[in-house]
Amino acid sequence: MNGKIIGIAILGITAIFGAVQWYFQTRAYYEPVRLQTLEVTFADGTLETLRPLTAEAIDADTSPLRFRACLTLDPETAARLVAAAPPVAEAVPLIAPDWFGCFDAAAIGDALASGAAQAVLAQTEVRPGADRVIAVFPDGRAYVWHQWNGRLEG
Repeated sequence: MNGKIIGIAILGITAIFGAVQWYFQTRAYYEPVRLQTLEVTFADGTLETLRPLTAEAIDADTSPLRFRACLTLDPETAARLVAAAPPVAEAVPLIAPDWFGCFDAAAIGDALASGAAQAVLAQTEVRPGADRVIAVFPDGRAYVWHQWNGRLEG
């Protein structure tokens, strides 16, 4: 009888710990970000401020990689961005929390691999060790995330 009680207690504590861990990883620290402008440094060093038509973004202070944004740009701005910003050869969109439905990392990654979207560098060192990357589609859809740039590795 005592073994059953201990086993049930261990399972209960494990389930509670798992639920708390899931909450902190996917919900606790993320906050909506009001994104009215987005700064991009072009390959020639020119700094341009983009004004998206629509924007939805989230971020958290707990990690430099938690920033995600979904934008709509006018197609001319999207074309200028692809032409003038430095390309990112190894862009890997990071998975967003499931409740942030506009950002589908797998679909963005597939579009980058197929050439349906182009990845460009918006800013280097937006946070220590992290660059801001934008995946741009010809129709003006754009998806933004931070990814490691390897500069912190020793």
